[in-house]
Amino acid sequence: MANTVIRSAIVTGGSRGIGAAIVRRLAADGFAVAVNYAGNAVEAEKTVEQVRVAGGKAIAVQADVSSGDAMRRLFDATEAAKRLRSGGRIISFSSSVVGLYQPTYGVYAATKAAVEAMTHVLANEMRGRNITVNAVAPGPTATDLFLTGKPQELVDRIGKAAPLERLGQPDDIAAAVAFLAGPDGAWINGQVLRANGGVI
Repeated sequence: MANTVIRSAIVTGGSRGIGAAIVRRLAADGFAVAVNYAGNAVEAEKTVEQVRVAGGKAIAVQADVSSGDAMRRLFDATEAAKRLRSGGRIISFSSSVVGLYQPTYGVYAATKAAVEAMTHVLANEMRGRNITVNAVAPGPTATDLFLTGKPQELVDRIGKAAPLERLGQPDDIAAAVAFLAGPDGAWINGQVLRANGGVI
């Protein structure tokens, strides 16, 4: 089995919520996953253990994504653990808020619009390298971060806004990422996938 190629992934923010769901899904799809986290080692190790119990491969690596030096350490640690093979897919995260133009969301929407612009530009900059660059833009998703502090009436109302009349689940978003990261996403490049149940 020496010639077996193990696909690998680094999931930034992979210790909780949508990130953890992505880790579990990619591991189930056969990826060896580096679970990047900023400060919550307990949650990161919990996610890694869930993957290992399910028969997958994962490691936890602490790194601040705002630091270039930390990102180099993340890649070095992942390579040292024999979990990373260069190539493939870059998948960023935007938000469906970008297209909704809601009051009070101006600054947040602007930051995510920048992610989308960078996705398009980077896809062109990667020309000739066989690397795709896409973004996923979730709608309201039932994570602890989203639900905490919201009254149930508001949560229900937000859930009904989509034509599918429910909140997204972390696994819904993980499935979109798995599509872009997997073999069926090989011809998708420079796109923003709005995984939001049809909210417009």
